Amino acid sequence: MGGTVRTVSSNGEYTFTKPNRDSITLLAGLGVEGDVHAGVTVKHRSRVAQDPTQPNLRQVHLIHEELFKEVGEAGFDVAPGDLGENITTSGIDLLALPTGTVLRLGDEAQVEITGLRNPCLQIDAFQGGLLKQVVGRDDDGNIVRKAGIMSIVRTGGVVRPGDAIAVELPDGLHVPLDRV
Repeated sequence: MGGTVRTVSSNGEYTFTKPNRDSITLLAGLGVEGDVHAGVTVKHRSRVAQDPTQPNLRQVHLIHEELFKEVGEAGFDVAPGDLGENITTSGIDLLALPTGTVLRLGDEAQVEITGLRNPCLQIDAFQGGLLKQVVGRDDDGNIVRKAGIMSIVRTGGVVRPGDAIAVELPDGLHVPLDRV
């Protein structure tokens, strides 16, 4: 099981979108070098307001490019980096992976999946109505979050568009992703 890195993005300033780059460097235990969300403790503003000492389980944000096609069919124009992700992937059902899955990106980098991105109202500020496209309910009434997954960096390294992604599932019982 594997896929491909399509795009990499980072930003040293707090903005909703992140510009695409030729490469990003992942730093073990920190996140994306130079990105505003890198650090040992949480950097997302809403979480800092709650408790600035909590661990940063959202160091690297990944989204599957297949989501862009899905929302495009509903009339939205979303491109890599627009939703603030660091890595846009192709060929992997990110949302179906269990907590603790390790993704090997390129030659060296490894991230461990911590959970689902919990989309916020900033998505509607970006494009009105988009939040309903990336957060919905299944047939049983359960909330379904589709705006990507969050991870921590286990092993640093450079990640570039075109890099292969290998998936390493955790041993034992697989715990479904929950919001982080």
